Amino acid sequence: MNPDLFLADLEEKPGRLTELAASLRAADPWGAVGPAERWVFLGMGSSHYANQVAAARLRSRGVAAVAELAASDLLPIVGPGTTVVAVSASGGSAETLDAVRRLRAAGDGARFVALTNRASTGSTTATPLAGLCDVEVGLAAGEERGGVACRSFQHTLALLLALEERLTGSRLRSTAEVVSATAEVVERAAEACAHLLDTRDEWLPSLSAAALGPQGTHVVAPARRLGSALQSALMLREGPRLPAVGCETADWSHVDVYLTKTTDYRLVLLAGSRWEPELLDWVGQRGSTLVAVGGEVPGAAVTVRYPHDDVDDVRLLAETLVLELVAAQAWRGQAQGDFGA
Repeated sequence: MNPDLFLADLEEKPGRLTELAASLRAADPWGAVGPAERWVFLGMGSSHYANQVAAARLRSRGVAAVAELAASDLLPIVGPGTTVVAVSASGGSAETLDAVRRLRAAGDGARFVALTNRASTGSTTATPLAGLCDVEVGLAAGEERGGVACRSFQHTLALLLALEERLTGSRLRSTAEVVSATAEVVERAAEACAHLLDTRDEWLPSLSAAALGPQGTHVVAPARRLGSALQSALMLREGPRLPAVGCETADWSHVDVYLTKTTDYRLVLLAGSRWEPELLDWVGQRGSTLVAVGGEVPGAAVTVRYPHDDVDDVRLLAETLVLELVAAQAWRGQAQGDFGA
């Protein structure tokens, strides 16, 4: 793992997203995947974060879909009519490989799809996961030389949005308008990421000072974008090894509010939940430090906005870059050491 290469990976986000949008306009990446009555998404870590969002969105549109940690001993029964999407950026996650093997052994008739960042070329199978599955879909995120799954998380979400659009035939909705296609959302996310990178000198120092406290960082997001909070916190833990946790905005008032009374509490709010008022009331009463991303929030010490942050699907694809840049800056500022697991 390398902090300088991690930063370089982040700086490639706009270009990689632009390329992905062009490929989505040119061809359906899920074209080889047939219809199914039920969908099961498998993954670990950030892959599972993305899967949870995708499955919830599909269920809200009437599609039977679940997201499971691949390591679970309680995987659902699969068979004819079920498509299992196994997500692993490397294509080699031990738990995901094990889950696919277990499901294949337990029943016949299910279809298996590998979603990886190392797509096969020609007749050569690039990853063990692809070798276990019937179909492979590539993330096209490029090599992440820093050793952190940052672009691959973003591209996983984008590819799963494309699957949602294909399965439901519905246009992706925002708070203010209807967006024509996943490709357009990805293009707007590229513009948002480019803006955040171009303007980082204006907001990154103050945001880092406010967000990184002596007792850690807490990140909240609406349920429909919970993966953003979980991934943002993971970036602080994985790179600079700073304490950080993610939570759902409304659930925060049930599970995390207590620490505002006893710690130097630093909260990063990824805006857009209708349940924000109660959270803001507690934060205000307790004098906690609040940072807002993607919207104007009363009482925020620092606010970061970016183009198209009124489009919820753009938020989903772009907002993690804020704390990824915080993580990169903190990581690069630390003394070099062994950052293996």
